[in-house]
Amino acid sequence: ELERLSNLVGKPSENHPLHNSGLLSLDPVQDKTPLYSQLLQAYKWSNKLQYHAGLASGLLNQQSLKRSANQMGVSANCRPKAQPTTLVLPPQYVDDVINRIDRMFPEMSIQLSRPNGTSAMLLVTLGKVLKVIVVMRSLFIDRTIVKGYSENVYTEDGKLDIWSKSNYQVFQKVTDHATTALLHYQLPQMPDVVVRSFMTWLRSYIKLFQAPCQRCGKFLQDGLPPTWRDFRTLEAFHDTCRQ
Repeated sequence: ELERLSNLVGKPSENHPLHNSGLLSLDPVQDKTPLYSQLLQAYKWSNKLQYHAGLASGLLNQQSLKRSANQMGVSANCRPKAQPTTLVLPPQYVDDVINRIDRMFPEMSIQLSRPNGTSAMLLVTLGKVLKVIVVMRSLFIDRTIVKGYSENVYTEDGKLDIWSKSNYQVFQKVTDHATTALLHYQLPQMPDVVVRSFMTWLRSYIKLFQAPCQRCGKFLQDGLPPTWRDFRTLEAFHDTCRQ
């Protein structure tokens, strides 16, 4: 009887050292308590998951720049060279980028000032529709405030007012959409492309009070014109029609 029972005792696997849990394999009643086989299966599954996660992480890191560029409409063949990713860029380089963007859009005028050192502040005037205060940290946009063309954008001491909201609900809506656009246009490797893409999107508001909604076809909804502009097509939508 002892010899018969000894033949039923299995040997612990040497390929999967699970320390003291290997003693569970000595249990002759495997059909009632299959703990050791379940541990082996979980161990294999955990190793395979870790291996696949490492492969996926490597592939995603390689494709991150490609995906971001495609979202902004930049093809792989004509993609500009990557600029330095540091937060501090030479002021002359920032001035050159802003001047090139200013020349791209005749109906948009950009005034650059540096009241607090190297950080730039832009006053963007879009036709006779609106004015936008853009606060930049080097070539990265931190904050935007949209106001009406006839509203005052300066404080009492003559500096740009970067805290006061517009008195009109329509421009408060556009300010919220501009903040959303800053989160959408993100490409730290090429900040000049981000600024140009944002200004291109902002230029679509030149017909803020003239373009109908592409969904419902109406000019006004709840007393407001279409304040949303699609990030890809730049089409006009009411805030509720874009869903």
